[in-house]
Amino acid sequence: MIDPREALTSGLESLRHHALRSFLAMLGIIFGVGAVIAMLSIGAGAERQALEIIDAMGLRNVVVKDKRFDRENELQEIRRKSAGLSTRDAQAIRDAVPGVERVVAKIEVEAWKVLSPGGRAKPRVLGVSSDYPTLVKLTLREGRFFDRTDEDTHAAVCVIGDRVRRDLFGFEPALGRPLKVNDQWLTVVGVLAGGGGKKEIQGVTLEGTANDIYLPVTAAERRFGRAPLKAPLDELVVSMVPGTPVQESAAVVATLLDRLHGGAADYTITVPEALLEQSRRTQRLFDIVMGAIAGISLLVGGIGIMNIMLATVLERTREIGVRRAMGARQVDIRNQFVMEAFAVTVTGGLLGIAMGLAIAKGVAAYAGWKTIVTLWSIVLSVGVSAAVGLVFGSYPAMRAARLDPVEALRYE
Repeated sequence: MIDPREALTSGLESLRHHALRSFLAMLGIIFGVGAVIAMLSIGAGAERQALEIIDAMGLRNVVVKDKRFDRENELQEIRRKSAGLSTRDAQAIRDAVPGVERVVAKIEVEAWKVLSPGGRAKPRVLGVSSDYPTLVKLTLREGRFFDRTDEDTHAAVCVIGDRVRRDLFGFEPALGRPLKVNDQWLTVVGVLAGGGGKKEIQGVTLEGTANDIYLPVTAAERRFGRAPLKAPLDELVVSMVPGTPVQESAAVVATLLDRLHGGAADYTITVPEALLEQSRRTQRLFDIVMGAIAGISLLVGGIGIMNIMLATVLERTREIGVRRAMGARQVDIRNQFVMEAFAVTVTGGLLGIAMGLAIAKGVAAYAGWKTIVTLWSIVLSVGVSAAVGLVFGSYPAMRAARLDPVEALRYE
């Protein structure tokens, strides 16, 4: 009886003696397993990033933004019908749309100069409602966010992102320090944690918060004003009560705004919940395509393994006859060739894992996507490659085991 370890050793030795042929047979396995690893890691990373973006936007939110127009004459025509997003719209949404929890406003200030006594910065300056952090999950590193009192009194206070803190104050404490936006002095009352960079999902861009300055929306309106044709507000975030159908509510908001704006299409509505569903549909399509590519590669690889094992059986017919004459049973011969096929495919699987990891890292570096390699994806890949070896190596192994010992010894 042949020891399984001896059969595996024999298989690895056969790999070494026919390195080029074995490598060519492995290519299908390598590409198939590499595709599986890359697909799973990129897919997991994309899903994680989509969830992070949706979580930051708020799954129960409806985001209404003032629409940008490239041509001024087009904007002038729109403004004859509608002044754009305003506090009147916010109040109408609160009053008329069922299930609204709160509505917060946002203004982007045109900042041409931002400095402190010790530095300069080029941040994004935003005026927001005091309850804005609860809707988009802003996290404070230190200090506080401005409150309703600050909003009611148009207080000259602000909360800054971590990058702004470094640019303006370096390693010194930022709380209570002054900074100047254009010609207005503001006092820092809070510093945000982290913030990350720009992210995008289904064509919707979410800016990071590290390079942001937030101040009360009323202070932004009073202290910085607005350009003549600009809407009073740049954005409204409508938060729905838990359990309220968000996409249906978004349709009601659209109908209401269409009436208030006289039919002027001067706003866009984004529903994070719908973005998540679209992202998952896209991910499923990507998985199907990559799965098909991986499946075809594994099938081709399996056929290649079968061919090389049939050629090996033919080359070693006399050796098989000698082994049978020395007492080896059919099951021993079969197991030996199955283990050789197993060795070829598992080796190809390991090379494929290395290839898949390299592809995942390359995608992460080039495209800026997150990739997540999980233990179960590696285990799955090794398991699939081993299964291919067992399935496609079985026929050549059975053919070798059924050879007549006498005829095999006569084979030249």
